[in-house]
Amino acid sequence: MKSDCEIWAVVPVKDTACAKQRLAGLLSAGARRQLALAMLADVLQAVGAVSELSGIVVVTVDPAAADIAGRAGAHVWSAGARDGHTGAVMAAARRLAAQGSAMLTIPGDVPLVWPADIRCVLDMHRGEPGFTIVPARDQRGSNAIVCAPADLVPLRFGADSFFPHLAAARACGIDPTAVHLPRIALDIDEPADLAELMKIPSATRARRLLDRLGLATPEPALQ
Repeated sequence: MKSDCEIWAVVPVKDTACAKQRLAGLLSAGARRQLALAMLADVLQAVGAVSELSGIVVVTVDPAAADIAGRAGAHVWSAGARDGHTGAVMAAARRLAAQGSAMLTIPGDVPLVWPADIRCVLDMHRGEPGFTIVPARDQRGSNAIVCAPADLVPLRFGADSFFPHLAAARACGIDPTAVHLPRIALDIDEPADLAELMKIPSATRARRLLDRLGLATPEPALQ
C-alpha cells in the first residue's frame, strides 16, 4: 500500500427488509433479508482482518445491519443512507476527505471476499492522488474502489459503472488501476450469481444459510 494517508473501508447497506428483490423467484422476503445480513457479516469479517485499514464505516439506517456493524467494530453513519448506493458512498467520501483520509469502498454482497483480496487491492493502489477499481465479473459493475483522497473522483454506481468510472478518473487527471479479483467480482444480485456462488465451496455465513434453505448444489449422480 502506497497511500500517504489513512484508508477507511466504506460499506453501504440498503434497507434489508426489501433486499435482493431479483432473487424473489428463489427466496422469500425473509430469506433474502437473512442472506443480505449474512453476506454483510462475511464482508465485515474479511475487512476487519485487514490491519492496513484505519477503520470501517457502514452507511445504513437499517437496524439489523447497524447491529451487525457494531458487533464487527465498525462505525455506523446514516448520512446518505437513503440516497442509494451512490449517495451513501459519496456522503462517506466527503466526510472522510474532510478529515484527510482515503477510502476503500466495497459492497456488502460479496461474501467470498478474503482479507488477502483486500490487501491485494491496497497493494496495487498507487498512492495519493490515486484511483484503483475492481470490476464485477461481467466487467460492467464496480465492486471495489480505492480513492485517495476519498472524494477524488465523482462516483456513480450501477450496472454499467466500471468503464464510466475509469473515464471519470481520467477526466480528473488520474490514470486508474484496474485489478481483477474473482472473489470480489462475484456480487450476489441475480439468480445466476447465486448459482455461481453455490458452485464454490466456502465456510461463509451466506453459504451456511443457503445450505439450510436447501439451495446447496446437488451432488452429481454416481455413474
